[in-house]
Amino acid sequence: MSIANFVTLGRLLSVPLAIWLVLVDAMTAAFWLFVAAGVSDAVDGYIAKRFDQRSRLGALLDPVADKMLLVSMFVTLGIDGLLPAWFVILVVFRDILIVGGFLLASAVAHEIATRPLAVSKLNTALQIALVAFVLGRLGLGIPDFAATAILTYAVALTTVLSGGGYLVRWARGPASESV
Repeated sequence: MSIANFVTLGRLLSVPLAIWLVLVDAMTAAFWLFVAAGVSDAVDGYIAKRFDQRSRLGALLDPVADKMLLVSMFVTLGIDGLLPAWFVILVVFRDILIVGGFLLASAVAHEIATRPLAVSKLNTALQIALVAFVLGRLGLGIPDFAATAILTYAVALTTVLSGGGYLVRWARGPASESV
């Protein structure tokens, strides 16, 4: 276990606390924990690269921690009625589709491209922005000015495009890495 992996593990272990903070309406604390988790994502990556601590465990653990945090926050904010149910279902379904597709391809020994699509990176950035904005709006009193709705529809659009992009990539097979 490297220092980078411990930082990633800390982010993963922060997920239950983040959920609880939202459920007990401690939005300011939830906001700052979410920000700290985001910073830890950058820190673990920096440490792994700078100090040559890249590992197979870290390569698997980092995206799991990221997905657990984001999906958990979307579901929790949806349960609290802070995000629309249709939207939470869309986001969670896409992630299940991607993970399920990867596992299915691995099970049948079909090598698939694992490099994220550009639209998927944009989707993740917009997801982070949306969760941070909702928590910040509620915890810090940031005015909305329709930003929640705009971010929600931007995430919905990039979610559909990203999910479709992965389906197309996988249908093309291993040669589609450059997509």
